[in-house]
Amino acid sequence: MAVTGFGEIGEQLRRSTVLVRSQNRGNGSGIIWSSDGLLVTNAHVIQSTRPTVALWDGREFDAIVAAKDPGRDLASLRILATDLPAASVGDSSRVRPGELAIAIGNPLGFIGAMATGVVHAVAPLRGMGSQSWVQAGIRLAPGNSGGPLADAGGRVIGVNTMVAGRLALAVPANTVRDFVTAGSPSAWLGVTVHAVGIPHAGSRKPAFGLLVLDVEQDSPAATASLLAGDILLGTEEGLFTSVESLSKLLGGSDARMIRFEFLRGDYERIRRVTVQLGRQRVWRSGVAA
Repeated sequence: MAVTGFGEIGEQLRRSTVLVRSQNRGNGSGIIWSSDGLLVTNAHVIQSTRPTVALWDGREFDAIVAAKDPGRDLASLRILATDLPAASVGDSSRVRPGELAIAIGNPLGFIGAMATGVVHAVAPLRGMGSQSWVQAGIRLAPGNSGGPLADAGGRVIGVNTMVAGRLALAVPANTVRDFVTAGSPSAWLGVTVHAVGIPHAGSRKPAFGLLVLDVEQDSPAATASLLAGDILLGTEEGLFTSVESLSKLLGGSDARMIRFEFLRGDYERIRRVTVQLGRQRVWRSGVAA
């Protein structure tokens, strides 16, 4: 059965979706969160101190990284523009399995590509901790990250983040609202992480970890010699149980030492490293005069 105005809904979503370029690290997508130039995307899309943003009408802007939370894989950007076509944001707590879902993004160089499917669940995924995901049967590809997942009315219900099996996973819109309101954690570690399940890891046998996807140059994590591919298990005080565990850890006071437990290379030996957390860094891009 045709959805009334479906073409118009898709077009509006395209206008609220941006292309995010991160120097030589590839392209991703983003959402115009408010008409005054606030954008939302995934943290793993922003691997540059000078991201640029292209709008649906062809205009391009240097962006300022306003906030970044690798734990929830979210980032917010600011561009010097007004009267932008902001997305309509829905209530992800009211999304139910079986509802139509629409994904807009820029996969594999195709600008404004649209894919549709059905919501399977809004819940945690087994082996990935307690964080809830909007799980939808939609085919995504590199470049969709950071773009909107919307309902049949065009309301954004999540930020597309990754694929697990045959399901697209999106950070729920209500989690994004909380991030936009709170901003970055107060302390800075300098890693981008994703939740993973662990088959076996020594005597403590943790079943959950945070896979380090990227380590920022000159960050506290880099100084402590953490590497991409390491799996953070937790601290000496306790294991991580979700991506929110890291966000909460970084939400305390700025200046402190944290002793992390992690895996590198195998699942048998638990390693430990002490990290001096730094002050949260807000990147600012230069504007040509």
